[in-house]
Amino acid sequence: MNQATSRHSLKDLQTAYRIYFTLGALFICALVVSNLIFQKFFSWDFFGIYTFEISVGLLPYPITFLITDLISEIYGKKKANQMVTTGIFASFFSLLIIYVSNAATATSWSPVNDALFSEVFGATAIAVFASMTAYLLAQYVDIHLYHFWKKLTNGKHLWLRNNFSTFLSQFIDTAAVLLLLCSFGEIEWNRFSGLLVGGFLFKVLIAALDTPFLYLGVYIFRKKFNLAEGEELQLDV
Repeated sequence: MNQATSRHSLKDLQTAYRIYFTLGALFICALVVSNLIFQKFFSWDFFGIYTFEISVGLLPYPITFLITDLISEIYGKKKANQMVTTGIFASFFSLLIIYVSNAATATSWSPVNDALFSEVFGATAIAVFASMTAYLLAQYVDIHLYHFWKKLTNGKHLWLRNNFSTFLSQFIDTAAVLLLLCSFGEIEWNRFSGLLVGGFLFKVLIAALDTPFLYLGVYIFRKKFNLAEGEELQLDV
């Protein structure tokens, strides 16, 4: 796999860092928000073909896989793994903030009282634990498989590594988080299979739909930094 550093100016590398940190901010935001809003479920009739019953927490979650695939393609495996690790720390830090907020007693005039706050955020600890366990496994699997396919195809067939890596990792993520949530009593076991199928199919659908966006992002990066197909920007840290 080709790596590009020396032929890029300091200005180019500074720009590359700024883009990396911006993508990182979007990644962490999507990840943390998905953990905070997961308790609301909705149904979506997909053109009469299939009715999804999924958590709204799944809506921002596929964004994280799109971003890690883009980082993997342009910045390499090391930078993608660093972003995943940063996301884990951010999620647990958000959990700490929620714990402190939940411990503070609401005033008599507070628009949100203690009971309502606990009802909305009370399951967040379990959600974060379940999500982070599944997320850690799925994201590292996604990144590993992405680079496996990239190496196998010599940097060609972007659509193949994007979808093949995401499909398997999304199944692992969906199954793991549901197993943990059902084990902790947050979701009834009789809903497991339906939520597993619905959640996985939804993620597969989104992964397929985001492929053009990945191509667009990769095209912009390659043009901006004059990268050849399969070539990566190797940043120093």
